[in-house]
Amino acid sequence: MSLRTMHWQNVYASKGEAEVSWFQDTPAISRDMIRAAESNHDAAIIDIGGGASRLVDVLLQDGYRDIAVLDISANALDVAKRRIGPAASTVDWIVADATTWQPAKTYNVWHDRAAFHFLTDPRDRAAYVERLRSAVAPGGQVIIATFALDGPEKCSGLPVQRHDSASLAAELGPEFEPVETRSEAHHTPWGSIQAFQFSRFRRRSQR
Repeated sequence: MSLRTMHWQNVYASKGEAEVSWFQDTPAISRDMIRAAESNHDAAIIDIGGGASRLVDVLLQDGYRDIAVLDISANALDVAKRRIGPAASTVDWIVADATTWQPAKTYNVWHDRAAFHFLTDPRDRAAYVERLRSAVAPGGQVIIATFALDGPEKCSGLPVQRHDSASLAAELGPEFEPVETRSEAHHTPWGSIQAFQFSRFRRRSQR
């Protein structure tokens, strides 16, 4: 088991769902951006680093039928499965590191809130983008949320790489066209405020 896996397994073994700084009762901006990106409820959507996030709950409520949630921590995914109940059987739960995972299919929407910013090593970011490129269909959309440039420098005891839409565009490369950027003042469960930014990109169709 890698040190990265051990860290996140321990986080979700020792803390409750609402005891982590990134907890959101309602992931409103993620939901809005996914709705804007894809209205077809048969579209394939993957939530990268989804963990115990409640995004999968609202996507199921919205009627999306092809949902995958990937996380490095099996403990995190187990929290979400227990919360959702029988409907969890309709979701593809993937225990994997997003920098080494081998996608088995392509997706119309790639969503990541607060996973990419933990990749402080350029080699890890390049490996992540390589997987993203193999997993996102031409014309598909990518939504990545990270700490903004004025956001925290650490999270869960780990350093983070803060981003804006321009730095994310540089990481993804010219085949991904910027569509939308939104900022969020995220209120943690204990009342502090963290500056997030959400960026949405469209993969240019192949010619």
